[in-house]
Amino acid sequence: MGDIMLDYLLAILYGVVEGITEWLPISSTGHLIILETLLPMQIRPQVWSLFLVIIQLGAIMATVILFWQKIWPFRKPINRVGAFKKDSITLWLKVAVASIPGVIFKLLHLDEICDKYFYNSIGVAVALITFGVVFIIIERFNKSRTPKYNNLSDITFELAAYIGLFQLLAAAFPGTSRSGATIIGGLILGASRVAASEFTFVLAIPAMLGASLFEFKDFLESGIIINNKEIAVLVIGVAVAFVVSIAVIKFLMNYIKKRDFTTFGFYRIMLGIIVFCVR
Repeated sequence: MGDIMLDYLLAILYGVVEGITEWLPISSTGHLIILETLLPMQIRPQVWSLFLVIIQLGAIMATVILFWQKIWPFRKPINRVGAFKKDSITLWLKVAVASIPGVIFKLLHLDEICDKYFYNSIGVAVALITFGVVFIIIERFNKSRTPKYNNLSDITFELAAYIGLFQLLAAAFPGTSRSGATIIGGLILGASRVAASEFTFVLAIPAMLGASLFEFKDFLESGIIINNKEIAVLVIGVAVAFVVSIAVIKFLMNYIKKRDFTTFGFYRIMLGIIVFCVR
């Protein structure tokens, strides 16, 4: 009974870490590697792999709820003329354009090749430190620049395509941080922190949902029967990640209205050093 309760508590802890690190540009992978090293959960490896991806569903649901008005494409009532919201449809088309590089990357199984060589403590630590330095440099450079794209609606199809390419950095190099890579791309290309962050959140919906579905499909094909304890662990992780993600997204959107990402850059560097030490 004690081991079961410990795994439930760990599921809560992992859900909290996922909810925080998925949206802040500090790499959920780096934090999960540290947690897995220090506090491993006593569940089967296949279920563990599923857990790490499934808890992202909680984070996705938080994004959907917080950005519902911007992403829901239908007006009320939906059966009248002009039922579609042009801005929302356009936004989803931009997200589709930005998602193309990631889809190609996945279909070519390049993610598996990159994981083979870079999904380890050294690779993650290097990515954490490297992109931490990049964040600091970009923010200092941006102090003398005026953003060209201030709002989510200002994001163009061309800019969306380039941000999609930046997203590949996170797919290729674990520890980069998906949100960190796309936000960096947006900032470099002239987007404001608010515009880059909001587009990153919306872009995460198909990216993370797709990753979760692929992992769930692989798990079903493995023929493994999941037990009640493992189901409970998955549900707890998803629920906690959802609640924490709501709070973190709200915090970040308020934070970047007054401050830049330099603090997160220094945090990434320190975390990278810690990952080196615990490997």
